[in-house]
Amino acid sequence: MVLKNKCKNVAVSMWRKNMLVLSTSRSLNTLAPSFHDNRILKSPTLVSLDFPDVWTCSTANSNQPTPVPKRASEHTAKVIDGKQIAEDIISAVAVQVQRMKKTIGEVPGLGVILVGERKDSQIYVHNKMKACEEAGIKFSLTEFSDKCTDEEVCNAIMRFNSDPSFHGILVQLPLPQNLNEEKVLNVLKLEKDVDGFHPMNMGNLAMRGREPLFIPCTPKGCVELLIRSGVEIMGKKAVVIGRSNIVGLPVSLLLQRHHATVSIINELTSNPEEITREADILVSAVGVPNLVRGSWLKPGAVVVDVGTHPIEDTSCEQGYRLIGDVCYEEALRVASSITPVPGGVGPMTVAMLLYNTLESARRKYNFI
Repeated sequence: MVLKNKCKNVAVSMWRKNMLVLSTSRSLNTLAPSFHDNRILKSPTLVSLDFPDVWTCSTANSNQPTPVPKRASEHTAKVIDGKQIAEDIISAVAVQVQRMKKTIGEVPGLGVILVGERKDSQIYVHNKMKACEEAGIKFSLTEFSDKCTDEEVCNAIMRFNSDPSFHGILVQLPLPQNLNEEKVLNVLKLEKDVDGFHPMNMGNLAMRGREPLFIPCTPKGCVELLIRSGVEIMGKKAVVIGRSNIVGLPVSLLLQRHHATVSIINELTSNPEEITREADILVSAVGVPNLVRGSWLKPGAVVVDVGTHPIEDTSCEQGYRLIGDVCYEEALRVASSITPVPGGVGPMTVAMLLYNTLESARRKYNFI
């Protein structure tokens, strides 16, 4: 029996090794430069990651306890600099925008619709406008009061839909409660849905063998941060806190496409800290300040903090400062790597939006 189990374990080990080589090979082939290759991101296409599931009866973990790495008292996690990575991506986008303009006389265009006067939404839109200016992307903003109707917003979207100079359209979410978000987003042309929330894009994200036209910007930015930081995703346990359509759901789908074993925690989950303590990769996206304490983390985990929450701070120029879902000071002593707030995921979301807009224009003009 012992010999039989050893043979099975060797077979499983070889299978996993072969699958890793196959997936890595596909990823490298996707990333390998060609004569016309102008890739900006490190993330491979999702279809290139797909391979057949091969199950054996011994793929389950043994009952032997897994040793937990101990963190030295002076340990400090590596801080993942999302701001710098985003700047590098936006600079690469700008190069391609200028090449497009010089070659065919066209530039990508982004139309944004902002409803209401939410301070955070206004800041996000301002950051997107500034980034578009830096990258040379045409930008147009249409604003409405929170008392506007669905029809007014839909009409604005349809104007962008019919304008060939705009290759991407973004409706800043969340919308006021009096508006029908589903109705509004369904008006968006699929080929201009650079935020990636169209049901077709979300469906293709969920299905193996399919490639969405656009992946939602924040989840895409999270995974790009992991890849550029050398974090292995395949075969790792990933826990996502939050299940929103904007971040939680798509980031869990994207991590699955990268072959992580994913668990999702919502507000009704019992003993969430027990689940998070098993995570090799933790993504939190609920907007609850300091929800995740150091005791929630597995030593050596990689932490991606998507949450943002303003707290009053008179020492800051704006009168407030931002904190995330994760208690940063505690996590620094436990995690191996962590994204800061601000300066982590936020800038990457903007960079991915610009990248998606460029890709949309490339498709339209068949510009390689």
